[in-house]
Amino acid sequence: MSAGAARLSAAAVSAVPLALLVAVWLGFDTRAGAPMFQAVEDLPWIPTLGVGWRLGVDGIALVVATMSALLFLAAAAWPIELGERARQYYAWILFLEGVSLGVFLALDLLLFYVFFDLSLVGMYFLIGRWGHGDSQAAALKFFLYTLAGSLAILLAVLGLVLADGGPLTFDMRELIARQPLADGGLRAGLVLLGFVFGFGIKTPLFPVHTWLPPAHVQAPAPASAILAGVLLKMGTYGLIRIPLAMMSETFARYAIWIGIIALVSILWGALVALGQKDMKRRIAYTSVNHMGYTVLGIAAAGSLIVGHEAARQLALTGAVVEMVAHGLITGSLFLMTGAFWQRTKEYSLASYGGLAGLAPKLTAAFILAAFASLGLPGLAGFVAEFQIFAGTFAVHPWLAGLALIGILLTAALFLTMVRSIFFGKRKLPDGTSAFADLRGAEITVLTVLLALVVLIGVWPAWLLDPITASARALIGGAG
Repeated sequence: MSAGAARLSAAAVSAVPLALLVAVWLGFDTRAGAPMFQAVEDLPWIPTLGVGWRLGVDGIALVVATMSALLFLAAAAWPIELGERARQYYAWILFLEGVSLGVFLALDLLLFYVFFDLSLVGMYFLIGRWGHGDSQAAALKFFLYTLAGSLAILLAVLGLVLADGGPLTFDMRELIARQPLADGGLRAGLVLLGFVFGFGIKTPLFPVHTWLPPAHVQAPAPASAILAGVLLKMGTYGLIRIPLAMMSETFARYAIWIGIIALVSILWGALVALGQKDMKRRIAYTSVNHMGYTVLGIAAAGSLIVGHEAARQLALTGAVVEMVAHGLITGSLFLMTGAFWQRTKEYSLASYGGLAGLAPKLTAAFILAAFASLGLPGLAGFVAEFQIFAGTFAVHPWLAGLALIGILLTAALFLTMVRSIFFGKRKLPDGTSAFADLRGAEITVLTVLLALVVLIGVWPAWLLDPITASARALIGGAG
């Protein structure tokens, strides 16, 4: 099978789960009183341990999983030079898609952990075997950091499941209802610490984010898009699904500290990104910044301050919209860095200038994604960040006020990057005499992703309805 045929086959296979998730979305009941989890499948796996093959979605899982399926389809369809190992590359893409969607669809804690751990394997091989530069070292650092996080999560899962002495079960729905560590205490604090540490590495939050830049820079562009758009979401999704939902009182006790860590990540990620001279490394650090917004919204949502239920619900809705928006926007940006690499093998910002005249389609797509990432009204990033800041301001106004500085820094880093690459005196890397504009397959993929960025910005109701239904079930409020 040729590389082109392997790419088309992988794209066709990856379209199947996307079509199934869209079908579930069309039938998802968002009315008050509807079941929180829908499209549920529950089969026995290890009955003596209370472990089952339990799958299903609430509104949060549904939108994140659907965005992830779309991004995997985009990554599979994105043209890339692979040499003789094309089939293995696309096989790992499809393997990673299967286990990643498993994370978002699992309703069993042990099943969630199995899928969470297997995602490390898929990304490790994609970075290590098909990356460039010192890709082996980057893949090893990624694996060791995230494996350490996984082990912390495993210990926390066991501490949570064995907490209340009731019938042993890993059923997430049962654990949300039981709230096993509602009495608080040292044990509850340690279990929460395990979850926050493990999911914080995956998110990634300062100071456990250092695995992210080398992984992004050395990975092939489609793998970078998946890493930013899907794998980072496992951290924030896990924070919502497990500690926020299953140990809400303990989460509330430490929510302010989680919010402070998110604030540091927002400011640190933006400041360090501003100083980067490599376009892929700069975009990588913006992920630390943007996922900080998501965690800030989650922390505000979990604060349990009486009388602010509507604001907490707004913050949680904004956090989930930020997950979707960041996946589409940053996924597009990383795919476009792949276009640079395919043409010149160079990421240095100083090597480029005046590309707007040579590549107008790439210029338009990059500027649109950059403006969406800095939160321009009418685009997806604004919808997410407005809700996060509005919700957080009602709960922790000083956190929201300081986090706004991150918006200014993000605008500065994207505008300087756009000016450097696309405007001014024309410049190309040494040894390069031409720079081709986007081609057919690249235009198709980016058009779909960026059209959704605009659609969410001008008509977000179709995305907000399922998220709000789940936020209402988790937090309450006016909805």
